[in-house]
Amino acid sequence: MAHRRPHPPVPVSASEFAGFRFPPEVIVLGVRWYLRFALSYRDIEELLAERGVDVDHVTVYRWVRRFTPLLIDAARPCRHSPGDRWFTDETYVKIAGRWRYLYRAIDQYGQVIDVLASENRDLAAARRFFTATLSHGRRPVEVTTDRAPAYPRVLDEQLPAAHHVDARYANNPIEADHGRLKARLRPMRGLKRLHSAQVIGSRHAFVQNLRRGHYELGIDAEPHLRLATAFAELAQAI
Repeated sequence: MAHRRPHPPVPVSASEFAGFRFPPEVIVLGVRWYLRFALSYRDIEELLAERGVDVDHVTVYRWVRRFTPLLIDAARPCRHSPGDRWFTDETYVKIAGRWRYLYRAIDQYGQVIDVLASENRDLAAARRFFTATLSHGRRPVEVTTDRAPAYPRVLDEQLPAAHHVDARYANNPIEADHGRLKARLRPMRGLKRLHSAQVIGSRHAFVQNLRRGHYELGIDAEPHLRLATAFAELAQAI
């Protein structure tokens, strides 16, 4: 099993929900639905209306923009350290009509370690990505990549002791994992900015890691209730 860091979310002195018209449980529900499911803001407006909550879709958009970073920050002390075997790959995303790249890495337990949106697939991008992944406090003993020429050089620079694997089919775990992110992107009407790809990729990783139990949050809940329980716990911290 991955190393656990059993620290609770760190609460702030004053609730970030103060001054909002709707109670925290409604706001967090709308944010969770948007991050978890392939729903639009109007879809969430309709679902909340069915539950007697009259809220405009623009308000839901503002909730997601404001509270998602706060939830991610509150969860950070509870996140498990990555495992020691990493699978790294980049997938294509279309931004403003042009194909760009989203670098992603998972460990052997399926935890998404980090995400980086990049205009280019080159040495500089690979170097930035590995710098970011190594900031999570664990150095792998093995890294599996595709055969992109940038990877051997970057690994020699930043992880000279790690075993580098680039055999055919060895990177299937991360390639399969890309499909879950693509499923979230598919209903969207195209991305306009690179920053949007970064934000969506990071949010998806956050929710996926929560659902897979890579945080000390919702650990006593049934698997199908883990995400809802984790969000309720995080709401108490912000």
